[in-house]
Amino acid sequence: MNTGTYVRFEILRTFRNTRFFIFSLIFPLVVFFTVAGANRHATIEGISFPLYYMVGMASWAAMSSVMAGGARISLERSVGWTRQMRITPLKISTYFGAKVLSGYLMAIVGLALLFGAGTSLGVHLSGVHWLSTVGLLLVGLIPFVVMGILLGHLLSPDSMGPGLGGLVAVMALLGGAWGPLAKSGGLHDIVENIPSYWLVQAGHVALGGGVWPVRAWIVLAAWTLVLLRLTVRVYHRDTARV
Repeated sequence: MNTGTYVRFEILRTFRNTRFFIFSLIFPLVVFFTVAGANRHATIEGISFPLYYMVGMASWAAMSSVMAGGARISLERSVGWTRQMRITPLKISTYFGAKVLSGYLMAIVGLALLFGAGTSLGVHLSGVHWLSTVGLLLVGLIPFVVMGILLGHLLSPDSMGPGLGGLVAVMALLGGAWGPLAKSGGLHDIVENIPSYWLVQAGHVALGGGVWPVRAWIVLAAWTLVLLRLTVRVYHRDTARV
């Protein structure tokens, strides 16, 4: 199996997975329409509620999409597929790259669906704001991609579902996907050191909130490097098993 064939297979496999398609794409869309539709004429912090909530749901859906690759890794490890793949000419980078690419493609589809839903409820933004928001969201997803791969090497298929779902929900909650937990104080200082907070803040470009501060890039880079180091260590430990 060459690289192109494997990548195409992985992408098709991802989009044919009904369970993750529903929870990563459809569920956030349903929540958005349910909550934002009932408050379409309301405002929050002077911002149209559908616009504010669209950004939060987009962050939640994108996190869930890119981390879902960890569940496929966990399943493949449990049946010995990853061990079998290591004796083929397929490169390790291709294997993980296909997982990352499929996750990002699903995230982009989720963003498109939620942005379309927001537009249907009266959200109007300039082309520059749409593009800058999407670009920052995709950058902000990097630590969550690595986090998903790490979990795929730590959790069994049985524990992956609740573990992944619970972690995404906690990250979304702390990041403010459903609304800010705190605007100041100790709790706010804590959540500012969590990557999901800055992922949600990426959407504030669409809300006219300016660009990410330097702290955002530092937090994302630090989490990515630490998670990447842990992932490499866990991967080598996993491959060393007989």
